[in-house]
Amino acid sequence: MLTFPNIDPVAIDLGFLQVRWYGLSYIAGILGAWALLRHRAKSGRYGWTAEQVADLMFYGVLGVIIGGRLGSALFYNLTYYLENPLDVLKVWQGGMSFHGGLIGVLVACWWCGRKTNKAFFEVTDFLAPVVPVGLFTGRLGNFINAELWGKPTDVSWAMIFPGAGPLPRHPSQLYEAFLEGLCLFVILWWFSARPRPLMAVSGLFLLGYGLFRFAVEFVREPDAHLGYIGPDWGLEWLTMGQVLCLPMILAGIALLVFARRRTT
Repeated sequence: MLTFPNIDPVAIDLGFLQVRWYGLSYIAGILGAWALLRHRAKSGRYGWTAEQVADLMFYGVLGVIIGGRLGSALFYNLTYYLENPLDVLKVWQGGMSFHGGLIGVLVACWWCGRKTNKAFFEVTDFLAPVVPVGLFTGRLGNFINAELWGKPTDVSWAMIFPGAGPLPRHPSQLYEAFLEGLCLFVILWWFSARPRPLMAVSGLFLLGYGLFRFAVEFVREPDAHLGYIGPDWGLEWLTMGQVLCLPMILAGIALLVFARRRTT
């Protein structure tokens, strides 16, 4: 069993202001994605200017924050946020839904496409390869916060998380950082290094994330207030995260099929 590092979630405490690692993880992901998008734009292959990249990042960040918080409230804890609506604004306490953030980013891509006279999938294909950077840093933030831990296990790398009881658990945040972050980034960066049909890169992102997240859900502890949502259908293992990933997987497959048909 490994020892949980038990890092103080507060990176900088000025008394009147606390800067948390969770917030810094988002900033690191945003800056990393921005730098990579500027690098892609400078190559001249994609028809993007530095100013357009800055606009895309601005609206994309708004989409992540607004969509992530609203998605967390809608998909995972609607009753609580209906009773405490102002708590939606407390982003420093955690509670961001990737699937809600994705919807927010898609709205941002549509808006940026209108402003730059680019097709919707032209925008999403350009953005998709750098999204895993934010996923990687965000999952590291979850790990430092000791939240979204995995199920109890006896594997040698299990950890006892603060607030999760005495049993060692899967460090599922690190699994997701590795799969949804590092692995998906390598796959998409390699795939997009060559000219691809419109929608192909976006489709591969949806498929890759959906499969990776669906798999990790098998060892990730479901939200206590939701538990497993599939017993009524004979699917005792089914979680909300897996339900939300199914449309992504199907949409990813569909986009890859459509993209290939456009070239034949």
